[in-house]
Amino acid sequence: MALFDLPLDQLRNYRSASVEPEDFDAFWGKTLQEAREHGLDARFEPVEAHLKNVKVFDVTFAGFGGHPVKGWLTLPAWANTPLPTVVEYIGYGGGRGLPHTHLLWASAGFAHFVMDTRGQGGAWGGGGDTPDPVGSAPAYPGFMTRGVDAPENYYYRRVFTDGVRAVEAARSHEFVDSERVAVVGSSQGGGISIAVGGLVPDLSAVAPDVPFLCDYPRATTLTDRDPYREIGNYLKTHRGRTEQVLRTLSYFDGVHFATRGRAPALFSAALEDQTCPPSTVFAAFNAWGHDDKAIEVYDFNDHEGGGPFQEAVKLAWLPQRF
Repeated sequence: MALFDLPLDQLRNYRSASVEPEDFDAFWGKTLQEAREHGLDARFEPVEAHLKNVKVFDVTFAGFGGHPVKGWLTLPAWANTPLPTVVEYIGYGGGRGLPHTHLLWASAGFAHFVMDTRGQGGAWGGGGDTPDPVGSAPAYPGFMTRGVDAPENYYYRRVFTDGVRAVEAARSHEFVDSERVAVVGSSQGGGISIAVGGLVPDLSAVAPDVPFLCDYPRATTLTDRDPYREIGNYLKTHRGRTEQVLRTLSYFDGVHFATRGRAPALFSAALEDQTCPPSTVFAAFNAWGHDDKAIEVYDFNDHEGGGPFQEAVKLAWLPQRF
């Protein structure tokens, strides 16, 4: 696929046309307040994963609505004091999988907390273990239009709240240094990390790779690839609801969370990415609210982005922010 989006010099100056709701902060303040009315109830159960150099814990904590959310906490086997910690979110359709698939950050000497994504885990990887007990109005198959009739009902209200609570759960563990926590993720995981970066003011770093869930007005009209196409297919059937749907999505647009980002950030974008077009990534990056920010650009890559090369960049970048 040849380049299909804006030239790189224009991407570096691109700004989203997404309109921020006037009650954005009030909406999220109320959402998190309601979530915190439920006890966090974070539980860490040791797991025999047959791994010699790490210790693994099966995690359960209370997310949105007090619903149980699963995760893994992986520590270097030698850990006996609190460690800087990486909280990771998973890409679209995936789940937390199995512990041995999450060894990078613990191998680098960090505590690593990976959050399962409610209702997902059936599309790739090792599966998921967290149901989403909330129903919705009619939706297109997938997750992008579940509850899109109103911000209060939207699926990602629950997921982003789970993401904030995952940070709180990680910080509750004795071997996690609560003052040195970063959030990372790729694609959907990148979008969740941007949202959490805008909702949690005291993170050490945020590192979203080829992030999803950004600049909905452009994404839904620029690419015909799923998952963004789910929105178009819903509107193709539910004619006349475009304004209503875009209003709902504006409460979950990474661009608006990015303006509230208060931590150093490392983004990545791929110029042939038709799943998360580079202009939508740059829209969030350009809006990011902290001066210490950088973006890695992969000229001839699609949604795989930088892959292991980007992992190497993060391994060098992150310790400097802790």
